[in-house]
Amino acid sequence: MNFLSNSNTVHVEVRLHRCEQRMQTLQAEIEPQLDAYLKSLKTLRWNLAFDASAHIPAIQSILLEKDTGENGIVKLDNRLKLCYHYYMTQRPELRSGGGFFDGEGDVNPDDLDSVISANHVLLPASEFVGLWDNLIYEEGLKEKLLKFALSALSFSQHNVDSNVIACNRLLLLHGPPGTGKTSLCKALAQKLAVRTQKNYAYTHLVEINSHSLFSKWFSESGKLVARLFGKIGELVADRNNLVCVLIDEVESLAYQRSAMSSNEPRDAMRVVNAVLTQLDDIKDCPNVLILATSNLAHSIDLAFLDRADIRQYIGLPAISAIVSIYKSMLTELMARGIVRTEPLERGQEDSEDLISSLAERSVGLSGRTLRKLPLLAHAQHTSRDLFQVDQKITLSDFLDAMLLALEQLLAEKQHLKLETYSPDMA
Repeated sequence: MNFLSNSNTVHVEVRLHRCEQRMQTLQAEIEPQLDAYLKSLKTLRWNLAFDASAHIPAIQSILLEKDTGENGIVKLDNRLKLCYHYYMTQRPELRSGGGFFDGEGDVNPDDLDSVISANHVLLPASEFVGLWDNLIYEEGLKEKLLKFALSALSFSQHNVDSNVIACNRLLLLHGPPGTGKTSLCKALAQKLAVRTQKNYAYTHLVEINSHSLFSKWFSESGKLVARLFGKIGELVADRNNLVCVLIDEVESLAYQRSAMSSNEPRDAMRVVNAVLTQLDDIKDCPNVLILATSNLAHSIDLAFLDRADIRQYIGLPAISAIVSIYKSMLTELMARGIVRTEPLERGQEDSEDLISSLAERSVGLSGRTLRKLPLLAHAQHTSRDLFQVDQKITLSDFLDAMLLALEQLLAEKQHLKLETYSPDMA
């Protein structure tokens, strides 16, 4: 039941094609071949999934990682211990809609029971494959969160008394919009599903629809919160389940009570009380992890903040992260045949200079905004007279188009700021 590892451990995540064969049987057949195959490869890279189906047909992809978040070339030697994590993504029919959290039976759409209070996904899910690898932050941040989650689950597995050592298994990510907090929570849940599959038969991601709890049933919001956590409790009751509960924009449900005026509806305070009570109750279950996000951490109730074991700020990307984001997007466009394949590594002065100029001009933008630029740049480039429909775009031309798209985006951002702060002239 040990989730933890040391610096000499290499995690090998092996994604298998779906089949009816038992996982243990398949694993026993594959592992000797896989071990020999990996040792035969001269060049491997950390954190870069690759296709091995030509050599081992049952395998869809392989990913090598270390807990330190190491990047670059892998050098396998006898000091390193390979730790294999085999998994298959869940079937599509097990990943749709609210499912378990839909209204029961034939309900009136105007009735309280019709509220879909959460989205329910069984993990690992195909839509989250690669999400963890493509989220780029400061070095070690993702690994720190994964280590925390595994340590918290390890404490629970060892029945550590929470009256002696506080462990609520509650993680809060906060920071400006567009920095990937929600995506990081989903990616973390997916990573846990892969890493803990020897201990849990199923991993569930329950994403709470905070805003649906505050619709026209506002006066009943406290009851909706209690009913929602009652449903979560049904999943948690089965110790073969690992349940990750995602509360996005948690300030909606845990608004600071001390800041509420006498004019605030009493139901708003009841909701905060209900959420805190439910969190206190569910922490006694060893197989649940709460993941919360907020764009407005200063407005969250202090009692909720106090319950969070770790409060991690997710800021705007630094210049090194921006460069990595741009390179990952350009690599994707090359792989899809939109941009001509050209080297992006150091030593290619022209492309390096252009990417560096882009990154310097992009400081202060969120990751969400940065990831819109290739589409804007493509639209920009294809409107030029020199554009050839049947030819791939050269890297230098596309980088020029990205720089132009970036300048337009920054100008639009400035206009929006002026409109927001200018006095009404009507």
